[in-house]
Amino acid sequence: MDALLASYASDSDSDGGEAAAVPAGSPEVPEPSALLPPPPLDLLQPPNFLDYSAMAQGSRVRSFPHVEGNYAVHVYIPVVIPSDAKKQLALAMKRAASLVPDLYAVDADYALSELCKDEQKLEKVLLSREFHVSLGRPVAVQVHQIDSFIAMLRQKFQSQQRYWMEFNKWEHFVNDDCTRSFLSLEVTRTGLLEISKQILMVDEVYRRHGLPEFYKNPRPHISLVWALGDISDKLNQAIKDIEKYHSSMSSLQKCNFRCRFGRVVCKVGKKVYDICRVAD
Repeated sequence: MDALLASYASDSDSDGGEAAAVPAGSPEVPEPSALLPPPPLDLLQPPNFLDYSAMAQGSRVRSFPHVEGNYAVHVYIPVVIPSDAKKQLALAMKRAASLVPDLYAVDADYALSELCKDEQKLEKVLLSREFHVSLGRPVAVQVHQIDSFIAMLRQKFQSQQRYWMEFNKWEHFVNDDCTRSFLSLEVTRTGLLEISKQILMVDEVYRRHGLPEFYKNPRPHISLVWALGDISDKLNQAIKDIEKYHSSMSSLQKCNFRCRFGRVVCKVGKKVYDICRVAD
């Protein structure tokens, strides 16, 4: 299968802001010599603290160069995996890790092979986090465009209704410059029409701000894990193994899940804006 192209931005792209200014009249910061030594680290950690830092080995690649005055923008639907789907997804992740050793949790950048050694870590670090369905390419906007960009998005999305999204198909994607590959769950049936319409709405806002539109044939999905480079062959093999395993199970146990659309957000730099929120 040919590599499928998708565009992603890492958290490292969200550093367009300047350091916060210190308000006038603030108390003077004492010289380092006057400061007390920091307390032991174990006193700062709550009971049952899990140290995941030792597992973080991923290396992010900036998808576009940082330019002073530009901010990374990403418009997306937040997605949380339902509790009743996590067990089967955990099994799928373990099978993927056994075939592709150099996979990392998306955004968290912890090695999947390490997470799979502990059910608690796997669920907490990977499966309990917030995922996203992209409605537009992660791009850079100039600071003077932010207000009109957010206002136009909110106007477009002011009359949204709830709908179901079903993540029913395992797929792999590769970003535009082939620096990262992703193992993902795609929406191909329930929810596809509604998400596609929302992508067109975001495209119009992008056009009016001189930004590149989304792909002509969008394939809405969430990405769970990633790897460096184009490893399409390995991910294809992992997907076949996962599908073969789940084909022997009843349809109620297959490793897909459904959730309801509830809101759209836009991340600009490190700030997150609510674009729309649908009431229950």
